[in-house]
Amino acid sequence: MNTDIPFHEITEKTGIPSARLKDGLDRGAIRVTEEGGMNALLFKKSLMDLEAGTVIYTGDEVEVIRGFPKIRRTLLLSPTLMEHFRDSVAVEEKMNGYNVRITRLSSGDTVAITRGGHVCPFTTRKALELMDLDGFFSDHADLVVCGEMVGRDNPYVSQDYPEVGPLGFRVFDLREKNTNRPLPIKEKRDLLESYGLPPVCLFGIYPVEDAAEEVADIIRTLGKEGREGVVMKDPSMDLPPLKYTSSQAHARELAYAFSYPFDFGRPFFFSRVIREGFQAYELDESDEETLERAHRLGEAIIYPMLERIKAIADGEAAYEDTVIDVDDMETAEDFIRHLVHLGVSATLADYRDGKATVRRFYQATTDRINNYLEGGLY
Repeated sequence: MNTDIPFHEITEKTGIPSARLKDGLDRGAIRVTEEGGMNALLFKKSLMDLEAGTVIYTGDEVEVIRGFPKIRRTLLLSPTLMEHFRDSVAVEEKMNGYNVRITRLSSGDTVAITRGGHVCPFTTRKALELMDLDGFFSDHADLVVCGEMVGRDNPYVSQDYPEVGPLGFRVFDLREKNTNRPLPIKEKRDLLESYGLPPVCLFGIYPVEDAAEEVADIIRTLGKEGREGVVMKDPSMDLPPLKYTSSQAHARELAYAFSYPFDFGRPFFFSRVIREGFQAYELDESDEETLERAHRLGEAIIYPMLERIKAIADGEAAYEDTVIDVDDMETAEDFIRHLVHLGVSATLADYRDGKATVRRFYQATTDRINNYLEGGLY
């Protein structure tokens, strides 16, 4: 199959030698697949300058859709922001959904690609319903729209945003296809406005010496509103961005994970607890505020796990139901096939009147808790 791969053209586009590409294929770091109806190479791991999640389409024309770069996190706002940024810091909202790259391929098809590099049929369909992208891609076929699919009818990460409604999309970056170079903040927002595409909220651009205090105030407000956090960016986008999240977001994520405690790795739990310790230190909370934080953290751990143990003791399996809007049964089944292709244990639990109930099973949690309830050792 490797003989059909245009290694020379890929090397010209990416600068990665053919030998490195072939080695990546042999090791499984790169996989030959079909995405969006076209043959492609999917990068499961990063290779030289190419990020994990990169997709290289190998049809009539070699086309590179770079993976979205990992955004590092700061545990302390000060002095990190002073060390990392230069003159000013742009602060945008980090929304709780799933990362999607939308692009128009040389075939003329517009596709929505998930963080892992897979074309999601549900997301593609919904993105085209939510936004008119024809004019944008007709004029800017070299750009990738990077954003967050959010809302309570979200099949991956469900959170209610009153201003969004059941499902919505918010753009946080515009990036060049082959280089992954992001447009500067002002250029990006002006371009989005001119095509009527919805950006994430920009709280402001602050002098670097004032940024830590401004972000702390923003985070307190976002936390009280049940929202996630912020991404801090160099206005010119020459420097890598940083992210910072609210205590309430940490608790929400822990509560979700402890509902399925054996399907999440220990680093997931530990990292969020560490964030809480540093945030409590930096925000110089009162004793009452720290106690409230401790209660929130403890309740997020104990109650969801206890509820799950009781449910499994009563004979239930660990699963999660999500209801999504679809056009017909075929669309619902197509999405289930997509999840199974990704290795997710999922089934269509119900369908009626355009509402599909997607049931995702957490088998490790079911099996391990049953084992312990029957006397197994930890």
